[in-house]
Amino acid sequence: MLLTYVVIGAVTIFLVKYLVKYLKFRRAYFKLPSRPNYRYTTGTLHQYPGHNEDGLAFDYSNTEKYIYFHVVWLGPLVPAIFAFHPDVIRPVLKSSAPKSRNSYFSTSYDMGVRWLGEGLLIANGAKWARSRRLLTPAFHFDILRQYVDIYNQCGDLLIARMKETAKSNQSFDLYPLINLDALDIILRCAFSYKSNCQVTNAASDYSTVIGQLQTLWAERAINPFYLNEFIYSLTSKGRKFYQLCDTAHKVAEEIINKRKKELENDSTPVQQHKVKDFLDTLLTARDEEGAGLSLLEIRNEVDTFLFEGHDTTASGMTWTLYSLAQHPENQERVYQEIMDVLQGREQLEWSDLPKLEFTTMCIKEGLRLHAPVPFIERTITEDCNVHGHIIPAGSRVCIQIYALHHNPHVWEDPHEYRPERFHPDDQKKMDPFQFVPFSAGSRNCIGQNFAMNEMKVTICKVIQNFKLSLDPSQTARRMPIVTMKPEKGAFVYATIRE
Repeated sequence: MLLTYVVIGAVTIFLVKYLVKYLKFRRAYFKLPSRPNYRYTTGTLHQYPGHNEDGLAFDYSNTEKYIYFHVVWLGPLVPAIFAFHPDVIRPVLKSSAPKSRNSYFSTSYDMGVRWLGEGLLIANGAKWARSRRLLTPAFHFDILRQYVDIYNQCGDLLIARMKETAKSNQSFDLYPLINLDALDIILRCAFSYKSNCQVTNAASDYSTVIGQLQTLWAERAINPFYLNEFIYSLTSKGRKFYQLCDTAHKVAEEIINKRKKELENDSTPVQQHKVKDFLDTLLTARDEEGAGLSLLEIRNEVDTFLFEGHDTTASGMTWTLYSLAQHPENQERVYQEIMDVLQGREQLEWSDLPKLEFTTMCIKEGLRLHAPVPFIERTITEDCNVHGHIIPAGSRVCIQIYALHHNPHVWEDPHEYRPERFHPDDQKKMDPFQFVPFSAGSRNCIGQNFAMNEMKVTICKVIQNFKLSLDPSQTARRMPIVTMKPEKGAFVYATIRE
């Protein structure tokens, strides 16, 4: 009996201390800029229009009003900082992680663990540092240089499909073609896996699964009733999410098993002269103690890079091409630059990429205007002072990249497509944290050089072969889920250049 009282007393003391600490934490948020009309059921989430153009306009209106950040209540108990100014983003990215022990609540990234595991996107602390250190060699310039041929090969397949489509003289949705091209590229470059997906559409089911996973993840993130994992697992959407995760895992495991068998026969001439790609690095990497990655860790990274390595670049390429179709004067400047660089050749080479100055400016402006990754999330590990406002340690901070890239207090005419913003002389004058399409700081995207090279080659190949124009009857509307997707397609006309 005495033991029972002791246990009850200890639990009561723990709960009281936790509650007092939480209430102090909570009170700090009511001193910060916040949208009005808080409700004891939904917090302030009921004001958000949804993952659509109206939601993007809503985010922009917040930058006009609050300048730096504001508090969003994800239900009655869960506060989050929505940040959209370099003065907030700089300290957050320098002192943060996707999740901290000091945090009271799970983050949006925690909702993706079932799918992506603790890969580089989600992992923290020593686990993340170890993985980052082991995987960095896979993105060395000497390896990236050899991928240009693959970009060209996959791009040729894309052009062939676009030419067939263009013969009908009808508009078509650019996104699924670009998406399969990007998937083809990441499979060949990172995993030496030839799926022939652009020829047979064999991987289109996988792309559909990835799209559905993102939609469910995004819907869950703005539903306070789905924040708890156990409750979510009992819902029909939760069960659907888990089923789709299993499907994605099977694709990753098939790729891993195929490569493991090939490595067992690595004495063949093909294997001896093969570039050591991302998956090779995963399977053979060893840390200072001689330990490699476990099979689960390998699958987590494969799942992460299959998704991040194609879906984000597909978004970036689609929206950049759409913007060029919308601005023919810029499209023609890109075309002339390509012709000047190629000097009569058909294919771009590694040494050509730094010469594509205006094309690079157009891509960066596309990444700014459309934000292929609309937001990232961090938990700060120490108090953050922003213009007299104290954001407490343990705070969940959502870095609104789209809002940052459109903040009128940071950018002049933020809704206009103006590639000249990114002239090298002007970009040097920018705050390093006002343009962060690949994040920034120690946790910046490990594959950003890979992605930029891929976008340069693919976009150049399309503009080299086609003159793009918009279909005025089907204006593209953006859908900011995990990546920025066209809600109902990005339709263009493509005229074959003679």
